[in-house]
Amino acid sequence: MVMANVTTMSGFLLMVFSNNRELQILHALLFLLIYLLTLAENLLIIAITTLDQHLQNPMYYFLKHLSLLDLSFISVTVPQSIDNSLTGNGYIAHSQCMLQVFFFTALAWVEVAILTVMSYDRYAAICLPLHHEDIMDPRACKRAMIAVWLSGGISGILYTAATFSITFCKAKIIHQFFCDIPQLLKLSCSSDYLGMIGVAAFTTMLAFICFVSIVLSYAHIFSTVLRIPSAKGRSKAFSTCLPHLFVVSFFLSTGIFEFLKPTSDSPTASDIIISIFYTVVPPTLNPMIYSLRNEDMKGALRKLLLPGEFTRKKTFLSCG
Repeated sequence: MVMANVTTMSGFLLMVFSNNRELQILHALLFLLIYLLTLAENLLIIAITTLDQHLQNPMYYFLKHLSLLDLSFISVTVPQSIDNSLTGNGYIAHSQCMLQVFFFTALAWVEVAILTVMSYDRYAAICLPLHHEDIMDPRACKRAMIAVWLSGGISGILYTAATFSITFCKAKIIHQFFCDIPQLLKLSCSSDYLGMIGVAAFTTMLAFICFVSIVLSYAHIFSTVLRIPSAKGRSKAFSTCLPHLFVVSFFLSTGIFEFLKPTSDSPTASDIIISIFYTVVPPTLNPMIYSLRNEDMKGALRKLLLPGEFTRKKTFLSCG
């Protein structure tokens, strides 16, 4: 009787992390802490790259969009999961699930596209320094970001339409803490996956092109950097490239692993951990990674948080 109700209900049941009430509260508090930390970090980077006049070059313009993306990306899944743990109810309405699929797939593609554009910007800055300003002028940067966000919207529409054109006839239980497309496809008892296969093949091909572009960009970057005679010059070049390379590697490796991993009817703790690694961890770590090795970012952060210290230093220098 319960299974029949689950099958015929309009929405879906998301998996909760534990049936133990104390662990549910602990999960909600932990996710809430991570969520607030991520919002604070990314809003701080958006503020710094907007207000500081020394951070107005293309790299920081793209970083600002990446931070906007990250705080949006984590907001798609984590607040719903927190609410489910606090209420002890994993129910999500059909319309909410559609919106979650749309924003999740749209923002996931936007991340791939932004990381590709950022790698090309680093290639132009290091390998073609005399032409960098012409290649990545403000108008070109704005057009690139408009194209990135629009392509994300198109990706989200295609995935959402393909996913919800399928008839769900099994128990509407999703073995994830969000509306995961592979889990949704398992709820269908038919084989009408043709639309989804077409969308997945198309976006996979585009993602592969982006991946090859990133690899080629960094092959040229490392070749150029290693020929720089001064150790200081090499260190400065690496300080702007290595954080981006780490972010790209982490995001793509976890995404590819999740894409290739077969879905399970009885998910394990490792499945949940992997999903957290590609949905929650990147938006939280990205601001830290970009700030730790970047002296300009650290200086702008100190200037924003400790304005009195910089005023005193300027006064001291002018008096001297």
